[in-house]
Amino acid sequence: AMRLWWVLLLMLLCGAEPALAEDQDQVNLDWLKTIAFAAHQTNYSGIFIYQYGSHVETSRIVHVADQAGEHEKLESLDGPHREIIRNNDQVWCSLGNHKMVLLGYRHEDRSFPALLPEQLSALRQNYLIRAGKRTRVAGFTTQTILFQPKDRLRYAHKLWAQTDTGLLLKAAVLNVRHQVVEQYAFTELNIGGNIKPDWTVPTKSEVVASSSFAHFSKRDEQRVSSGWRVDDLPPGFHKIMEIRRPMHGRKTPVLHMVYSDGLAGISVFVEDLSNDPDDVSPNLTSQGAIQIYRKQVGDHLVTVVGAVPPRTVMQGADSVRYAGD
Repeated sequence: AMRLWWVLLLMLLCGAEPALAEDQDQVNLDWLKTIAFAAHQTNYSGIFIYQYGSHVETSRIVHVADQAGEHEKLESLDGPHREIIRNNDQVWCSLGNHKMVLLGYRHEDRSFPALLPEQLSALRQNYLIRAGKRTRVAGFTTQTILFQPKDRLRYAHKLWAQTDTGLLLKAAVLNVRHQVVEQYAFTELNIGGNIKPDWTVPTKSEVVASSSFAHFSKRDEQRVSSGWRVDDLPPGFHKIMEIRRPMHGRKTPVLHMVYSDGLAGISVFVEDLSNDPDDVSPNLTSQGAIQIYRKQVGDHLVTVVGAVPPRTVMQGADSVRYAGD
């Protein structure tokens, strides 16, 4: 369930974002700030593909920004019909039964690719940022930008941003051999204009509990200072959130800590071992750039999830410890 939760949330975050400056050696932080904010202020609709290995998914997205905030609908076009609707920080999912399931609440915007305004200065410390060639994507001229990590503990990210509006039309995650680990790319796109949402926020009667998803209210979440620490994450990763939240199928709430270097994100979940009766021997699973590693730490289960190489999530999990309140 945790893996499905993470993948669904990642699907939500496929936004369109503005381009960087074209100077090969100097990418101005003001442009990075534009990237971090402008996707939320732009109306757009289109079809994009998500690909890793031989796996390909096609989705339709509509994003509307108005005086009431942000509204977004993501619809799968392959396999079983699935819709995800977001109204500001609330997220719902429909699996085709005309009922909506409240997935949860977004606390920090993890737009694809993630850029957090308060951490932009750290990007230069951890990545070489260069502008590349101009090329066409989905019929638009784009400027390519490469974020090359200075270590082997994070992935490289390559962006294709439309030169006129600055919207991101394509993004790829690359490993140390410059092979594509996963990528998103628009194949059809309409930018701007008076796009109207063709959906409404679900009513209480339309929202149901589900055996497959977490179901909770925002008041059930508690921001905490738990005393748990992660001592060995790559340089530049800083904690941006720490909450304790209920999760479906868990007897007790789960501690959730989020770390970011301004581009890549890592989530650390700590829960009582009795929450999961299954085998808790160390286990690593992957989906595209997302690595999920779990292991037992004392009488707790630790799960580390991140869009980083396997070594990074394993190294982080091995360093999780309780340091006291």
